[in-house]
Amino acid sequence: MKYLVTDDSKLARLSLVKSLKNVAGDVSIFQATNGLEALKVMEDEKVDVVFLDLTMPEMDGYEALPKLLEMNPKAKVVVVSADVQTKAKERVIALGAQLHMQKPINVEKMQEILDIL
Repeated sequence: MKYLVTDDSKLARLSLVKSLKNVAGDVSIFQATNGLEALKVMEDEKVDVVFLDLTMPEMDGYEALPKLLEMNPKAKVVVVSADVQTKAKERVIALGAQLHMQKPINVEKMQEILDIL
């Protein structure tokens, strides 16, 4: 399995990567700081699961989400955001995300996410 963690916050990315490694073990994990970088990684790696923040410079998660799924329709996208408003959740699910989770993601939440996917 190949995973992509996309967030402009280095701390948020490292936290997600750490939780993912604790739960999934030895897997390929790529990182991106915005939607444009995420698209480049998807083009090169065809990742299976994308963890995607919404608020980022260059290209936000709302814009990147449909483009990522267009590049790999089989990819699963989990939006991880501080924005937990109902409108945000509904919008990302309508755009094709499997889940919308509130930051931060600890090991227990990561296990729940991977069990669902």
